Amino acid sequence: MSERSGPLFERLVNIMATLRAPGGCPWDQEQTRESLKPFLIEEAYEVLEALDHGGKEKLQEELGDLLLQVVFHAQVAAELEEFTVDEVLKNIADKLVRRHPHVFGETRAETAAEVLSNWEKIKQAERGGAIQASALAGVPKTLPALLRAQRLQDKAARVGFDWGETTEVLHKVEEELREFKAAIRKGPEAVESEMGDMLFSLVNLARFLHLNAEEALRKSIDKFSRRFRHIESAITEQGKSLAESSLEEMDALWREAKIGEDSGGGR
Repeated sequence: MSERSGPLFERLVNIMATLRAPGGCPWDQEQTRESLKPFLIEEAYEVLEALDHGGKEKLQEELGDLLLQVVFHAQVAAELEEFTVDEVLKNIADKLVRRHPHVFGETRAETAAEVLSNWEKIKQAERGGAIQASALAGVPKTLPALLRAQRLQDKAARVGFDWGETTEVLHKVEEELREFKAAIRKGPEAVESEMGDMLFSLVNLARFLHLNAEEALRKSIDKFSRRFRHIESAITEQGKSLAESSLEEMDALWREAKIGEDSGGGR
């Protein structure tokens, strides 16, 4: 039988406390909330990469690294006498029970949409029914732009501000594309504005089709990188450089890479 998670988590917390204590690790002792920010973001993205390309061992490792960042920040807070990791655990456990009354209480919710609607109502009640914060509150400005756009659209949709059918969203995308084409004749500022509107409408289409726009773009970036590296490798094997190769040669190698893959898309 494997070790229980409770003692294992306690061991991790104690190790972090030891690393930060006098006689511990000089690097860990120097870290602050500000210095830890890049590591928190990096570890989150490494989990995403493990989900895409790693096996179960890699995912396990990266989840552990991400958990370490949570424990690290909780330890810093404990040293500042703000809160402890126990309070963090209690807070999230209580919140999950409170916001899932359809599981832990008498409320009924048959669909995911009903669950989200109830979640928003409970959040509002938790604020004491005072002046309601914006329905868009809670989406960090530091999120990648596509992800932030989709989260904001999700929030708006939960309160009924949404399209009715996919065709309506497609019409909006086509409208934004026409406006973008017209803006090209007006100058850089107009082009930038309309490009943003067009991207926002494409994110809305992805959301409406139950796709994650950020994830879709990341996969296309990976696909582009894979095919471009095939071009580089093939040209190197020919004893040439990219600068010495024509666009026609590179296009032919791109198509070769594309044919060798199961997925569609591309240039």
